[in-house]
Amino acid sequence: MTRKELIEQIKEKQSFLCVGLDTDIDKIPQCIIDEAKAKDGEDYVFRALCEFNALIIDATAPYCVAYKPNLAFYEAYGVDGLLAFEATVEYLKEEYPKHFIIADAKRGDIGNTSKMYAKTFFEQNDVDALTVAPYMGEDSVMPFLGYDGKWVILLALTSNKGSHDFQLTEDANGERLFEKVLRQSQQWGNADNMMYVVGATQGRMFEDIRKVAPDHFFLVPGVGAQGGSLQEVCRYGMTKDCGLLVNSSRGIIYASNGEDFAEVAAQKARELQQQMAIELAK
Repeated sequence: MTRKELIEQIKEKQSFLCVGLDTDIDKIPQCIIDEAKAKDGEDYVFRALCEFNALIIDATAPYCVAYKPNLAFYEAYGVDGLLAFEATVEYLKEEYPKHFIIADAKRGDIGNTSKMYAKTFFEQNDVDALTVAPYMGEDSVMPFLGYDGKWVILLALTSNKGSHDFQLTEDANGERLFEKVLRQSQQWGNADNMMYVVGATQGRMFEDIRKVAPDHFFLVPGVGAQGGSLQEVCRYGMTKDCGLLVNSSRGIIYASNGEDFAEVAAQKARELQQQMAIELAK
């Protein structure tokens, strides 16, 4: 998906919501587990993951522009989990081809290894974007940037408590590590093929980040369960093209663990979309 196409979807839907598919068997409603076990017995994991994801996607698709399956939640279940990830991506591509698909895998390694990671996600799985860790530098990131219409989403300033351990450290000139990542990486990619992960809990830090990366899209986790403020993110991070994909995972997909889980997920997604429409109109 191109930048233009993404912006068009944001304007059309009046939404920049990304729904995180952090699908955990231990949190899936029991009704899904029971149905999967009735059909597949002890080999129920694949069916349960796929069925839950499909119902969540069907319920929330009108209110979001992107989905972000987190690979850890699929890899944890071995082959069945990986097959469920692939099936979920295929379902999205067939049923909702205008939605942006992000594989949240945080890959990044020496060049020849990154080349194979890129092949996996951009050729085999054919997702639109992949989260990448930039710590190993240019040669670990460049293999991901060789695909037309695909995006690299680099970790810049994350929402977790430990982000302060390294990302905010300063060099002798007072430049913080996340600022160095932002500046240096813009020599590798551009606003048409590179985004940055910026945690919603960073608040006014978005002002500093926008000074370094004024035009790039930011993938913003941390709204909802982690306590980030959508209004604050928009106040300091939004651009004329929106420039934001705000992710919510647990606050949507696990808003209910009853048989009404999909209906409640739709309600939570709709509430966020309505708030986003207000922010886009400002």
